[in-house]
Amino acid sequence: MAKRTQAPPPLRRLSDTTAHTAIRANMSDKPDLTEIESFDKSKLKKTQTQEKNPLPTKETIEQERKGEASP
Repeated sequence: MAKRTQAPPPLRRLSDTTAHTAIRANMSDKPDLTEIESFDKSKLKKTQTQEKNPLPTKETIEQERKGEASP
């Protein structure tokens, strides 16, 4: 006769409150600033900011109001 093996017990899902409590236990009220304090700004690349959609000038707005705008 073959031996029967027992099935493993079903997995239990943590309730939302239990999971929330577990996460809260690992977090402190004050954030850990050690990474920010040791950050080296000199390693950042310099970039030029360019507007992709600049606002129209006052003259352009006046032309459009008068109906003189070119397409």
